[in-house]
Amino acid sequence: MTTSPLLDSRLPIVAAPMAGGPSSVALGAGVVSAGAFPFLAAGYKTPEALATEIAAARSWKAPFGVNLFSPGAIEPDQTAFAAYVDRLRPEATLYDLELDPTPRSDDDHWHEKLALLLDDPVPVVSFTFALPPASDIDRLQQAGSVVLVSVTTLDEAGAASAAGADGLVVQGPRAGGHSATWNPRRAIVDRPTAQLVTEVRAATRLPLIAAGGVDGPAAVRKLLAAGAEAVAVGTLLLRANEAATSQTHRDALAARPDAATVMTCAFTGRPARAIRNGFIDRHDVDALIAYPAVHHLTRELRRRAAAAGDADRVHLWAGTGYREADAQPASKIIDKLSRQL
Repeated sequence: MTTSPLLDSRLPIVAAPMAGGPSSVALGAGVVSAGAFPFLAAGYKTPEALATEIAAARSWKAPFGVNLFSPGAIEPDQTAFAAYVDRLRPEATLYDLELDPTPRSDDDHWHEKLALLLDDPVPVVSFTFALPPASDIDRLQQAGSVVLVSVTTLDEAGAASAAGADGLVVQGPRAGGHSATWNPRRAIVDRPTAQLVTEVRAATRLPLIAAGGVDGPAAVRKLLAAGAEAVAVGTLLLRANEAATSQTHRDALAARPDAATVMTCAFTGRPARAIRNGFIDRHDVDALIAYPAVHHLTRELRRRAAAAGDADRVHLWAGTGYREADAQPASKIIDKLSRQL
């Protein structure tokens, strides 16, 4: 049986952090029970909520990780933002919602969450969206945490290695949800994750965790053969019994097997892969690259649409393997993925 020494995990399978709800404490517990490695998703949570989840995770008596959004807000052009607000007003009117024309930005409580993880260290800390300062990587390591940095290109992998990361999460373009790219303006070209893993493996000795496009056990074996120490899965866990995925999202994953997934900035101002729906069709061409301003602009609209069962106006994050996502216990999903390892 293959293991993951970097993560001290019995299985080389990782439950990818899925911010905004799906990565619940219950999902983590189910993943641990099957011998895989769980992540808590700190994104969008208050430091207090994160502290509560960390305390609950310690009851698992197994290693776990916390994923942070590295700061790097992109301020929008005021005129372009106002124009996007105008284009979205008909969507908001359906829910008696008034969109705020003033762009809002934040750093997702970066300093407070970092302080929490320094005061109450966890086994693993990972970063996405940008390279954190090398000094912060060092401080976390001194506190006793293994530090991982998410990368999407060979250049990013080199920079993360130079900054002192203990390992790299190599995310291919077929992953669901937000791309980890450090440059949201770059064109994200489709390619198999295994190709990127092979390139990064040849350029660094750091342990690699592969993510993106995993649709079953054969994909896991292929990514391990390409040089990854472990494989992260997210989309395949969205319908797990323990996941806190909204019912609207769950239903769409099951009901739209013929729908394509596409990269879009329309919902949040940052490239993310989702099942194509009406909101994307109507607004992707005009979407701004301005995260988190666009995220805050559309957040309440998306929340109300999800509550109403309106899958046409919800960010249906999903990787290319979403058709294989099943509604069953997380442990069963992990067991299936670990066959023949």
